[in-house]
Amino acid sequence: MTKNTTQQDMNTISRLDLSKKLKQSNSNLLEPFLAFLAFTLASCLLVACFVYINYQTLIFHGFPWFKLSSAASSTVGVLDHESGDMCDVYDGRWVWDDNYPLYQSSDCPFIDSGFRCLQNGRPDSFYTKWRWQPKACNLPRFNGTKMLEKLRNRRIAFVGDSIGRNQWESMLCMLSSAIPNKDSVYEVNGNPITKHRGFLVFRFADYNCTVEYYRAPFLVAQGSAPRGAPKGVKMTLRLDLMDRTHRQWVDADVLVFNSGHWWSHDKTTNRGCYFQEGMEVSLEMDIATAFVKSIETLLNFVRGQVNTNKTQVYFRTYSPEHFRGGVWSNGGHCHHIKLPDFSSYPGKTEAHVEVLSHVLSKHPGVIEMMNVTPMTYTRQDGHTSLYHFGRGNETEPAGEDCSHWCLPGVPDSWNELLYARFLQRYDTVL
Repeated sequence: MTKNTTQQDMNTISRLDLSKKLKQSNSNLLEPFLAFLAFTLASCLLVACFVYINYQTLIFHGFPWFKLSSAASSTVGVLDHESGDMCDVYDGRWVWDDNYPLYQSSDCPFIDSGFRCLQNGRPDSFYTKWRWQPKACNLPRFNGTKMLEKLRNRRIAFVGDSIGRNQWESMLCMLSSAIPNKDSVYEVNGNPITKHRGFLVFRFADYNCTVEYYRAPFLVAQGSAPRGAPKGVKMTLRLDLMDRTHRQWVDADVLVFNSGHWWSHDKTTNRGCYFQEGMEVSLEMDIATAFVKSIETLLNFVRGQVNTNKTQVYFRTYSPEHFRGGVWSNGGHCHHIKLPDFSSYPGKTEAHVEVLSHVLSKHPGVIEMMNVTPMTYTRQDGHTSLYHFGRGNETEPAGEDCSHWCLPGVPDSWNELLYARFLQRYDTVL
């Protein structure tokens, strides 16, 4: 009896041990599974929240990591509109496009070292991937060969401040990307691409055309104070006279003007630079009034001295700055911004744009305004910021530059708009 009971107890114990081992085994298998399930659910919830919060960004603008990009339309022009009428090419949005940029800075020898952000150490290249997409039509993709053919034996000149130079160098790169032999593109006076106080003219030998830049930050003449000027006047802006470079660019086939960044107290009255008309120097005239007078002088000059039957004339509007926490000289920064601002453009219009629109509307068709201000306002990510100097350019100031633009980058989009208008007017104007 004892023997049988012992054997029975042993069998029971064995079954209990087996049951315990099975439970332990199941527990060991179940715990990782539950952990994985919890992680998966949490991840799905996080992604769902992200998509919900960034719905507009993901769906309407495209986002690189989700590959929601919009491919460029290859041949459709700016007249592709439901009604067949002209659409507003300045009303649109930025979309991610894997086919951009149109060139690489390392392949273009015509860029100032200060605009070579990637080569100066910028770690991301997101800013090169955004394409401007008008709401009601499509822009033609830039074709350097086609533009050079239409520029054959002609001249295009950019006249203005250093942001105009930014755009000019962008155009040089966009056009030269179609030229296998870069040695056939050269500065006619042998001057290098460096910061220059005068002018630079690059010839594309194969097409006998030139792409020119004239430094004229105010567009009107600047010079020494006249004899008998009030005390404290070191120089003046001649609001009734064009900049002295006008004789060199007046006969160009395409003129692109810009001005605005120098119209400030820091660049004028704080330096002893006041406003002059005739022989009269005014200490009381405000900057806004002086700017209006300068644009009126430009408009009158173009009407009287430029053959607008031959020459296309544009004025590109102000390019917004994006300094955070100060300005260039006292700690302003923007290097941390990696994406455009997808929020709505403020309802107010820049005073600069209002002034231009009002003055130019007095004589419609003489100077066309390229209103890039709203589209550029959202591109806080594209400035040279910390990356405006590198090897061979160490003497640059240590502050961040949230005014100028990396190349390739935002100025390329201005030139794509210029290209579209250039093609559109070619048959009737050129």
